[in-house]
Amino acid sequence: MKPHPSAVFERLDLIEWQLCRRLAGFNVHPPWLALLRLSSRLGDWPLWVALILAQPLIQPAGSGQKMAQYSATALVAIGIYRLLKTRLCRERPFITFRGIIHCNEPARDRYSFPSGHTMHAVLFCVLTAAHAPWLLPWLIPVALLIAVSRVGLGLHYISDVAAGGLLGLVFALGSLQLTA
Repeated sequence: MKPHPSAVFERLDLIEWQLCRRLAGFNVHPPWLALLRLSSRLGDWPLWVALILAQPLIQPAGSGQKMAQYSATALVAIGIYRLLKTRLCRERPFITFRGIIHCNEPARDRYSFPSGHTMHAVLFCVLTAAHAPWLLPWLIPVALLIAVSRVGLGLHYISDVAAGGLLGLVFALGSLQLTA
């Protein structure tokens, strides 16, 4: 039996699809498409694993605790994100609007809500802001590109990205509160 998305998602899809199509339309420019693909791939996991492993270089004192905190927060976030994604079952834009919105990067799964890439980008930005704010001028632009890439590649709606960002903020603030 095929999961049926909620009426809220159906309405949001109709509201957001034109803007998603416009953003995806910029992909006719090869350098922009290449930048979106690179940003999306960095947001898969390499950037965040590198940030976790670099903690001894970033902050020698307490680096083990930071590595554990960042890892545990990311793992909890992944678990809850997966639960939400498989229960809410919002189809990706390129599936719902086949032929109108094109997918420019392979999707890992069928559903789009919330954006896990954006969730992790915000989560790690907030944790970094608390521990090594001097990294933010480099990390924030990358996080923004990751969020834009998800819509621009046809993989997410804007509300998926906003929800992912909000989840990342909640998980990071919760983690910081627990370790304070």
